[in-house]
Parts: sequence; C-alpha cells; structure tokens
Amino acid sequence: MPRALIAEDEPLLRAQLKARLVDAWPDLDIVGEVETGERALVLIDELKPDVVFLDIRMPALSGIEVARRLGGRCHIVFVTAYDEYAVAAFEEGAVDYVLKPVTAERIAKLVARIRGRLASPPLDLTALLARLAEREPAAHLKWIRASLGSTMQLIAVGDVVYFQAEDKYTKVVTDGAEALIKKPIKELYDELDPEAFWQIHRGTIVNLRAIARVERDWRDQPVITLRSRPEKLTVSRTFAHRFKSM
Repeated sequence: MPRALIAEDEPLLRAQLKARLVDAWPDLDIVGEVETGERALVLIDELKPDVVFLDIRMPALSGIEVARRLGGRCHIVFVTAYDEYAVAAFEEGAVDYVLKPVTAERIAKLVARIRGRLASPPLDLTALLARLAEREPAAHLKWIRASLGSTMQLIAVGDVVYFQAEDKYTKVVTDGAEALIKKPIKELYDELDPEAFWQIHRGTIVNLRAIARVERDWRDQPVITLRSRPEKLTVSRTFAHRFKSM
C-alpha cells in the first residue's frame, strides 16, 4: 500500500485534499498531515512516505525549500493556487501538481499519473526548484485604508474576516468592526492572496483562516460558520464546488 503525507497550512484546504484523495485513491495510506514545512521534514524522516503533497506557500519553510531538502527521497506533488509562472514550470518539467481548489476531476487525473510513476525513481527537481526559488513572490495587498465613520484607518488584510459588496462600496469586516472602501469587489479580489482568500459569492470574499466550519443547508448549499463573528455566510452555487467533500 503506497504511503502519503500532506503538508498544507490551511486546515480547510488540507481536509479537502485528504477527502479527495480518499475518494480517488482508496488504497493510499495517508500516514500524516502537517501545517508547516519544518514538521513535514521531521515526519518524512520518521514515516518515509512514498508521496508527499506540498503546499508551495507555507510559512517559514516553503514547499519549494522542503522539496529541495528532500533530495529525491520521495515523489513530490506540489499544491498551489493558480500561478501562471509555476504552472508553466511544472508542465515544462512534467512535474506533478494540483491546483486549488482541489476538484474531483483534478485529483482523478493526478492519481492516475502518480500511480504510473511509483514504480520509477522520483523525478530530479533540482533545475525546477532553482527556477521557482529565483522568482519573486507575487505582491499581494497587505493593508487597506478604510473609512470608519468620519475617520480613516489602516486595516491589516490578515485581520479581515470577510469582504462584502455594498452598493458602490465594499464592506470590510474584522472581528469587532466594519469599515468601507470604494474599491469594487472584483478589483479587490485580484489584489488578494488566493491562498488566503476565496470568493464565495459574487459579492463576498472570505478569509479562509476565519472559517470555523462549513455545513450544508436544506438546498445543499454550503454555509460558512465564522470563528469570531455570529453571522453565517452562504456560498453561491457558482462557487460551491470549492467546498465539496467538506
């Protein structure tokens, strides 16, 4: 039975990836789940998995650095939000990768590829990792200048629970306050880190770290319960595929 380890710092996405793998590859033994690159290296040494699923962007030690330190000891699958440069590099090097959100179709194709590779030694990723490491990470929005009543304030993007379109404005909701900005929600989404924020409705963007759980209502649509706010956020059918198997 092949053994796998998942390294992904977002609990929601980690659970989604595991659920997809369980469905598509029943005989895969998922021996560990971690949220940091450092912990991934420790468990890989201990558990010796055949395949490691590595989120490219983890805090402190990235998936790229973890792959470099592994030195070809196991097969690597990179997990990433869409990144034109990274995807082009992966395809050019015939490297296994899966895009977020992880859909059943993407996982099915990936599993077929990996099964075919397991009988062969892991790929030499030296050249690819050097190329990816040299690239500057995308500059995502870090601070928002918002109107709170008659005053202006700076809000750290990481403190935002969700954004919501409101007439000609976008409402910025944090744990204990709400403010307004004039930037349209579509333009705002293009500036946010897709690894941290997902659009769940035409007019709503949520911080993945602010999600406590995802349930389904009587229409079988996902409903998000937040960690620090009482309101619930409904996911529209357009974006519901992101929350399947959750």
